[in-house]
Amino acid sequence: MITFRRIPGLALAFLTALAGLLLAGCESSSKPAGLSKPAATPPPAATPPPAARAPSPSVAPTSPTNFVVAAGPGAKAADPAGFLQRWLILDPIPANGVNQTAVQAAVKKEYFPNQLTVLPHDGDKVTVDGAPLSWHALDTKFYNLSLYHYGLLFNKSTANVLMWGVTIVNSPVEVRNARLAIGSNDASVWWVNGREVIGIYGDRLTIIDDGVSKKLTLKKGPNVVRFAIHNQGGNTDFCARFLDANDQPITNLTVDLSQTAP
Repeated sequence: MITFRRIPGLALAFLTALAGLLLAGCESSSKPAGLSKPAATPPPAATPPPAARAPSPSVAPTSPTNFVVAAGPGAKAADPAGFLQRWLILDPIPANGVNQTAVQAAVKKEYFPNQLTVLPHDGDKVTVDGAPLSWHALDTKFYNLSLYHYGLLFNKSTANVLMWGVTIVNSPVEVRNARLAIGSNDASVWWVNGREVIGIYGDRLTIIDDGVSKKLTLKKGPNVVRFAIHNQGGNTDFCARFLDANDQPITNLTVDLSQTAP
């Protein structure tokens, strides 16, 4: 027979507290290590709205004056690569054929008096087949002059036409063994100081230095460069520069359409 003795109140309180500590220790030791309750995860921050997109880059300019403008006053230097950027352009003359035979026949036909010697001024007129045509002094903003945009500027068709152009190039010194280097869309024939020096033919695109003349001499002072370009349709343009004896661009040239050439 088991007899329970009465436990004093203070002892009872001590035993109760001790039992509570032992119970808590048992519970904590029964949990696997590392599985304590994780701290609460804060809610994700709100996603900011996407930044406004920058405007799309402008498309290539299409206004004719982004390509050709009226020639400025005084002389215009060749660009850093030697390209001549100021020309007098005659309104187009209807013509057909881009092969060598057709183009040579076209440029040898006399459409207006002195067409291989005339030194026109801006606004001068000639008459071809009863129609008045005007000369226009133009500057290009690029290495090439866009005859297509010239046509848009003056409301002229540039398909199946022959276009004449001329410029006066001033050289500070005589340059021997120089070459005229050109490109055109389409066929073209070129003269320097009255002598035919280069022709390229067929339906083609403008390529820098596509045609290079035989060696020639640039005179000290003004030199006349003249061309006739036939375009079959679509885009049409040209570029021209002089190369030295080492095939390097001659960059110290200027164009002055007011000069009188010899």
